[in-house]
Amino acid sequence: MWTTSVRNAAHTRRQWLTTNNAKYPLTADIFYKRKEQWKAMKKITSFCVDHDVLEKGMYISRIDGDVITYDLRMVKPNKGGYLENAGLHTFEHLFATYVRNSAYSDDIIYVGPMGCRTGFYLLTRDHLSHEQALSLVQETMDFIAAYEGEIPGAQESRECGNYLDHDLAQAKKYAADYGNVLKEWTTAKLHYED
Repeated sequence: MWTTSVRNAAHTRRQWLTTNNAKYPLTADIFYKRKEQWKAMKKITSFCVDHDVLEKGMYISRIDGDVITYDLRMVKPNKGGYLENAGLHTFEHLFATYVRNSAYSDDIIYVGPMGCRTGFYLLTRDHLSHEQALSLVQETMDFIAAYEGEIPGAQESRECGNYLDHDLAQAKKYAADYGNVLKEWTTAKLHYED
């Protein structure tokens, strides 16, 4: 069964390529040139951080012009115990809602989860000092940990692409735990350890 479906898929792909080759030419030469380009790509900054020694905390991941990317590391990487999707999703809704309604809303560019589910990225304009960013994240953790009520932007399907996948109790636990990590955090700790 599996072999047949793989054979059928390969035949369908060959047939599509043959039919559409004029429209989408991908010759062997082009493929191998692209393959060499892919090999030559630089490793992005976040992949250069040693995740084997990275601890929970808040770090400056990178600065690009007037944009600061903060690494909000909520769990220790590669040790199991990752953020679960439903809790992470609710945490995202509450985090984004809070910071975009704060006094610093004009300086917030983006809040979103890491694909590895070990934390979040917060992107801000450099008008927001590191002290203000740290304070804002600490306030946001207090807000989420104490939140009661409907999840903002998750009441109906037109508001969210997966509006039924939420867990407020889990989001509150994540915020309480991360808030404890950041209680004694200072701007001196915002840099990755070597």
